[in-house]
Amino acid sequence: MSHADTSTLFRPFAIGSLKLKNRIVMAPMTRLFAPDGVPGEANVAYYRRRAEGQVGLILSEGTVVDRPASRNDGGIPLFHGEAALAGWKDIIDAVHQAGGRMAPQLWHTGSTRYLNGWEPNAPVESPSGLIAPDQPRGVAMTEEDIADTVAAFAKAAADAKRLGFDTVELHGAHGYLVDQFFWTGTNLRTDRYNGPTIKERSRFAGEIVAAVRAAVGPDFPIIMRFSQWKQQDLAVKLAETPAIMEDWLLPMVEAGVDIVHCSQRRFWEPEFPEIDGENGLNFAGWAKKVTGAATISVGSVGLEKDFATAFAGEGSTPASLDRLIERMERDEFDLIAVGRAILSDPHWVAKVEGGKYDSLNGFEAAALAELV
Repeated sequence: MSHADTSTLFRPFAIGSLKLKNRIVMAPMTRLFAPDGVPGEANVAYYRRRAEGQVGLILSEGTVVDRPASRNDGGIPLFHGEAALAGWKDIIDAVHQAGGRMAPQLWHTGSTRYLNGWEPNAPVESPSGLIAPDQPRGVAMTEEDIADTVAAFAKAAADAKRLGFDTVELHGAHGYLVDQFFWTGTNLRTDRYNGPTIKERSRFAGEIVAAVRAAVGPDFPIIMRFSQWKQQDLAVKLAETPAIMEDWLLPMVEAGVDIVHCSQRRFWEPEFPEIDGENGLNFAGWAKKVTGAATISVGSVGLEKDFATAFAGEGSTPASLDRLIERMERDEFDLIAVGRAILSDPHWVAKVEGGKYDSLNGFEAAALAELV
C-alpha cells in the first residue's frame, strides 16, 4: 500500500475563532452509549483519546435539541438539561486538556427509525408526517412546532458556546428532520416552508442557521452538514446541477454557515462527472466552488469499503491515501472527515503523520459495540 507525502493534511487551518493544527476531522458517528441521554465517564474517555491521538477537530456524535421526540434511540445523548450539559462540559474540558478542538453536532432525527425499532414517548414529527415518499409516520409539524424547533437549535448552540466548545455543527443531512424539508419526497407542505425549488424548501434550515448565528455571535464558526443521499434512499440527488446546488447551499452560507460539511459515501467520486470528468470535483469541491465557503469532505477515507457495509456487520481493510492527498493538494476542499478508521483506532491521525502505515488498523464491525 503506497502513500504520497501527507504533509498537506497537517497544515494549520483557521476560520473565525477556530484554529486547528491540521486538516483532519473526526466524523460524527452515532454510538448509543449515553444512558438516559447523559454522557458519562466512558464518553469523556472516548473523546479524550481522539484528542490525544492528534485529531484536528472532533465532531461529536449527533446530540439532540430540546424537542419531545428529537431522537430515535434512547442511547443518543441530549444537548439540553442540567445532567446532559454537565456531561458535555466534562467532555469538552477533557478534549481541551488533551490539546484538541471540538464541536457538538446538533440534530433532530425527525420521523426516521433507528435499526432497533426504539420508539420515543411522543409522536415523531416531520414536515408532512412522512418517513419517506408515500410512507406515513408521525405528525406534520405546525408552524408553532417549527418556531419552537428553531429556538431549540439556537438554545443548544448558545449552550455549546457557553460550555466552551470551539464551534458547532448543525445536522441537515441523511434524511433526518432538516433534510426532510429539503426533500420533495417528504415535504408536501402547502405553506412557506415548501415550494417548487430547493431554495424555497430551505427556509426552515435558513431560519435555524440565522437563529444560531444570532445566538453565538459573529466570530463563533458554524458548520452545517448536508448530503445528497438519504438513509431512506441512497440514490436520491437533491441537486442535479451546480446551479441547483448553489440555490440550495449559498443561502445557508449567507445566513451564517462558515463551513459546509458535504457527506458522500466515497470522497473520490465526482459529483458532476458529465461536466468535469471521472476525476472531477466531488460534492465538497463543488460546494466550495458555488458558495465560496470552506468545506469538509468525507467518505470511506483510509478504508476499502464504504460505511454502508458496517451496518451489515462487515469490516474493511486499510486503503491508500493517495487519492485524498491529490485532492487536498489542489485545495479542492479544506478539511477531511474520517469516521470508521478513527473509530477503530484513536491514534490513526498520529500514525499517518508519523508515516506508520503498517500499523494502521482496519475497521472491524465489532468496534460498534463498544467505546474503543
